[in-house]
Amino acid sequence: MQTALPFSQACENNKGPILQILRHAFAKRQQVLEIGSGTGQHAEYFACELPHLHWQCSDQPAYLPDLNRRLQQAKRPNLPPAVALDIREHHWPYAKVDAVFSANTLHIMSWAVVQQLFTRLDELCLSAASLCIYGPFNYQGKFTSASNQAFDQSLRLRDPAMGIRDQEAVVALATQAGFALMADHAMPANNRLLHFQR
Repeated sequence: MQTALPFSQACENNKGPILQILRHAFAKRQQVLEIGSGTGQHAEYFACELPHLHWQCSDQPAYLPDLNRRLQQAKRPNLPPAVALDIREHHWPYAKVDAVFSANTLHIMSWAVVQQLFTRLDELCLSAASLCIYGPFNYQGKFTSASNQAFDQSLRLRDPAMGIRDQEAVVALATQAGFALMADHAMPANNRLLHFQR
């Protein structure tokens, strides 16, 4: 008997609002790389709703079996099997993409890995590309809500290297990588979606 697929209620709650932003941000894009695809719920939904996009999932090798089970069940022509990508070590052997999406990853990565992610964008992206990053952010070093502060504390108890990142620091990394902030969208549950472009 096949075990149930991993499920994230947060993905179900936020996929609709995220889609509304991606319809505009990725309207002229063709190849999306999702970094840290997790359960694959976002990918399955976005690939269905945005059929003009070839949506390439990626994650660390340990997460690929369950992720690929979901993608296989989805049977979408624009949703190929997920590939292994650990920002810390894996070389990207595939074609460059014109869009990158990542949700709820920056606060899980250490700050050093966040920096490495942005330095690797040249390896991953074409010269004209869009970048969308979803998750909680601090502004001027301050939490935007009590729930975000509690979430940050829970992250740091799990691993002191985790934590909600400052929006200004993330924008600075993107700028160094040649990406300009196009919009900073307020999202449900005290999250944001940062849309960059170059």
